[in-house]
Amino acid sequence: MSSTSSTTTTGTGTADGTRLTLEIWHPDCWGLQATEAVDAGLLVHTAHRTVDGTVKGHFTAYADTAGRLDEFVAFIDESPLTHSTVELGQGTGGTASDPGNVTRELFVEYEPEHSISETLVSHGFIHEASVRVEGGVEHWPVFVADGRAEVRDRLEAIRAETDATITISKIASPAGDPSGVPDRLDRLTPRQREAFELACERDYYAWPREVSTRELAEELGVSKTTLLEHLRKAEAKLLNPDDA
Repeated sequence: MSSTSSTTTTGTGTADGTRLTLEIWHPDCWGLQATEAVDAGLLVHTAHRTVDGTVKGHFTAYADTAGRLDEFVAFIDESPLTHSTVELGQGTGGTASDPGNVTRELFVEYEPEHSISETLVSHGFIHEASVRVEGGVEHWPVFVADGRAEVRDRLEAIRAETDATITISKIASPAGDPSGVPDRLDRLTPRQREAFELACERDYYAWPREVSTRELAEELGVSKTTLLEHLRKAEAKLLNPDDA
């Protein structure tokens, strides 16, 4: 397990450094297995080595419902790849800055070989903001003090060492978005993001609208009521003025 978004941006990596968002899968990771098995996600805040050589990390687990979150936390706790799971609080309603409707703070202890964090650091990738884990993929916002050619070489070395699958979903120069400021889409659950992005692609928010809610719901394979609920919650999180 490790210590944000799929839209590609443009920018110029220079000798002064490059900002990237990496999408990563690697073997034997309890977080990847948990988010692939249960429709929920993790935000990874901090992780540190203990005196016993294990890793303890602080996470926010999130899901659409309390029942789904219970299932998710139970999967993590029962995983053979974790030593212990300590809950800081029971499930609560998410705020506008939370990625899910229900969240829970966790401390999880595990072995360092089940993380790719130290390998990234050893190859010069500096972790810039919370890592998001959803659908069996880790989304790493990182900075590396090299241009694009050197970044490619470093990523190839990591792939070879860890048998990881790594793709770049965002790339920008150091003058791009400030570090530590999350993409607003990271506030959304996978279902909310899927509904919102599809609505944008189909010009649902254009005037006049190019697609109906019924058509969007059919394309997503959900009811019209469910689609509208996803869009309503996505819009509330994206438009919250307190975080503008």
